Amino acid sequence: MSNETSVTEFLFLAFADTWQLQLLHFWLFLAIYLSALLRNGLIITAIACDHRLHTPMYFFLLNLSLLDLGSISTTVPKSLANSLRDTRAISYSGCSTQFFFFSLLIFAEFFLLTIMAYDRYVAICKPLHYGTLLGSRACVHMAAAAWGSGFVYAVLHTANTFSTPFCHGNAVDQFFCEIPQILKLSCSHSYLREIGLVMFNAFVFWCCFVFIVLSYVQIFRAVLSIPSEQGRHKAFSTCLPHLDVVSLFISTGTFAYLKPPSISSPSLDVVVAVLYSAVPPAVNPLIYSMRNQQLKASIRKVISGMLLICHKFSITLWE
Repeated sequence: MSNETSVTEFLFLAFADTWQLQLLHFWLFLAIYLSALLRNGLIITAIACDHRLHTPMYFFLLNLSLLDLGSISTTVPKSLANSLRDTRAISYSGCSTQFFFFSLLIFAEFFLLTIMAYDRYVAICKPLHYGTLLGSRACVHMAAAAWGSGFVYAVLHTANTFSTPFCHGNAVDQFFCEIPQILKLSCSHSYLREIGLVMFNAFVFWCCFVFIVLSYVQIFRAVLSIPSEQGRHKAFSTCLPHLDVVSLFISTGTFAYLKPPSISSPSLDVVVAVLYSAVPPAVNPLIYSMRNQQLKASIRKVISGMLLICHKFSITLWE
């Protein structure tokens, strides 16, 4: 107990010792962040404005884009600001807030990806019951359950983590307040209590993962039994983007939290954290729009409308 310290702020990992490298980090993160904002913003606008996209699949995709925007906005802007101000500090309250929102959004996203797997399963394996099982009210309830589950998870995790004393300083070897890095600073007796909650959460994640795998086993069986090649192609075009997103989310997240300690290092931890926290929000919209012609057409309409508005505005300024 004598090693317990009162922490008022945390210090993030220093990306570079020189101003030039800090600027490189700033521009790289800014490019990723702006890309995520633009792409997810286009998907949200396209789905909201095109009545043809008011279906369960696109409703869940809109929620996924909102979660992606939220998660990247929770971590990257603070890192950008620190790079410009040449500082590593984040206040205790700022860290706990970042920890809470990131936990909420990441957990809610995994639940939402599980719901989206169920949506694809019903659409392909039980198409006659699709309207009944996934009506508008049911979709709203499922999306609310994903957000609500993330909120409960975040409250429990944040309260349990930040109510414990810290015995190992205030240096966080990461560019945001990541769960494993904060746990490393906790005292051993408190750390064990948090580990119990982590193990329970791991069990919930495992159940969701098994559900997704079993859903896709049934989906692939149903798709391969479709006699026409065009029918199979259409079915795969709606399933493969979701499977790609799930694979990216699970593979990067699993490696980040379960990689062997023997290969762990601050630089590798940062690279892996970028891959699972910053890259997916920027890449997910591309994955979903590449194979989906209907979504592509709606996004083109949105872009054309924005360009037309900008053109009219520029003409008005010159008059």
